[in-house]
Amino acid sequence: MKQIISFFLSIFLYTFVHAGTSSANVVNAKIKPTPSKSKGMVAAANPLASRAGVEILEAGGSAIDAAIAIQAMLGLVEPQSSGLGGGAFMVVYDPKTAKVWSYNGREKAPSAASPDMFLDPQTKQPIPYRNGIASGVSTGVPGVITMLQKAHQDYGLLDWGVQFEPAIKTAENGFKVSPRMANITARMGGFALNKDKNAKDYFFLDDGNKTIPVGFLRDNPQYANTLRALQKNPRALLEGPIAQEILRVTHRPPFPGSLTLDDMKNYQAKKTEALCSTYRSNIICGAQPPSSGPVAVQSILGVLENFDMKKLGMTSEGWHIFSEASFLAYADRDKYIGDPDFITVDADSLTDKEYLRSRANLIRNDIAMENVTAGNPNALVRGKDSTPDNPSTSHFTVVDKDGLVVSMTTTVEAAFGSQRMAAGFILNNQLTDFSFQPRDSDGLLVANAVGPNKRPRSSMAPVIVFNPEGEFLFTSGSPGGSSIIAYTAKTIVGILDWGLSPQDAIELPNVIARNGRVAVEAKGLKDEISGEIDRGSPAEEFGLPESLIKGLESRGHKVRRSKGEFSGIHIIYRDEDGTLIGGADPRREGVALGLD
Repeated sequence: MKQIISFFLSIFLYTFVHAGTSSANVVNAKIKPTPSKSKGMVAAANPLASRAGVEILEAGGSAIDAAIAIQAMLGLVEPQSSGLGGGAFMVVYDPKTAKVWSYNGREKAPSAASPDMFLDPQTKQPIPYRNGIASGVSTGVPGVITMLQKAHQDYGLLDWGVQFEPAIKTAENGFKVSPRMANITARMGGFALNKDKNAKDYFFLDDGNKTIPVGFLRDNPQYANTLRALQKNPRALLEGPIAQEILRVTHRPPFPGSLTLDDMKNYQAKKTEALCSTYRSNIICGAQPPSSGPVAVQSILGVLENFDMKKLGMTSEGWHIFSEASFLAYADRDKYIGDPDFITVDADSLTDKEYLRSRANLIRNDIAMENVTAGNPNALVRGKDSTPDNPSTSHFTVVDKDGLVVSMTTTVEAAFGSQRMAAGFILNNQLTDFSFQPRDSDGLLVANAVGPNKRPRSSMAPVIVFNPEGEFLFTSGSPGGSSIIAYTAKTIVGILDWGLSPQDAIELPNVIARNGRVAVEAKGLKDEISGEIDRGSPAEEFGLPESLIKGLESRGHKVRRSKGEFSGIHIIYRDEDGTLIGGADPRREGVALGLD
């Protein structure tokens, strides 16, 4: 059994009905207060962000206070991944009440949004995906700061605004551009970043002919001014001069957006009980829909629960079973997850143990499934959504001295979001996470179709894991578009089934199985190559041994190579004696820092 928030909503896509809660309390009832024996720890994707979080913890701040400081710094030093102009999902474990909460800071579509918003008016066909990204129409109401402010009201120990000071100082004094920021800027500069004056002035030198190099001292006084405005008013992004600047930037062509001041003013973050289920008596808690990540992760684990993954280990058969479970979870996720404020999302049924056992029965040890399709656990009729998720985003996690735990995934969607900048920060292109087509090829309504004031589906999967005794064990999550689901599931299986340390679980090669292909993380791919490419040769380029690759292929899997740098898994693990152990993904630039 499991504890989740169940949404009893209209089956009509654009009819709002209030959600109710499940009466099942069994899972959450198992969670115990777990005080920390440490002064705190931070794991984030950039050393300056980790340091900012530690600085706030040292000043007596809570994990939420630290999260605000981390996000403010990430938006400055890692603008390609997240920032003030984006959104986030966050899971919080309160050790005093033994409650786990899901905070939703996902961006919202404007009130003028329509199902055909991404269709060409002449052909009625979807506009090119790249055109949708680099546009004003792609930007939703930013929600990350509003979400953090809501959490601060619940768990903040420092006065609002103190948390921005590390980022303000860094923005005014300047920071050295990191290799990752410089590399992605160079790769994206010719896409559309140089077509926005604000972005061009900030990310380019020599009148736009050269992108900022590694080590360049980059200041951002506009960003500092924005943070000072937020110190005075946490809703400064949604009302007043900064909001007007956001609208000005989004309203210019090509493909101008339709956001209004009312859209901005009316935005509210949401707080609900977390989505929780069990895996081999451990408790897995994650964010609620419209984040599809935790539903899909829990679905993968629910299928794997029917196999002895510990015995199978990291063999070709073990990876085969992991891949098959992933195929099944992605198929369900693509069909049934959308914004529960507008369409029925039955996460209970999708993560039901009996349903997942029936899905597991489709898997054979010796041969891959063909034509994997979604199940139908609840008789809901939905069209398939094949919207791609861009592999950007950032994830961090914090534990404070009182044992408050934060797992937060934050994003502007694509690298540098909409390629537009306002008031010193990048604006999101989050609305391209909607399905460009409101109905599939069979004419069925897509759960993730565009709608007014609707939040697009996400793959973000911040999770917190508890041991069978109900004590906090570890927290995890990752960036990486829809691959987030596989990255997060991999680390959970690595720790709980394969007995890996947090760092070894992070560094385990990534295997992503969706849409009939198994993408295995590769070594030595050139920097300009991203996404998936054909198997190729030599086999040593794979992160997994050749024998495992051949074992997958012998079962009928179509194996492709995948660049693994898009993951950015960060973990804080609580050892048996209460000691905190941090892990940071070497594919990015992050570090885990603990307090002395």
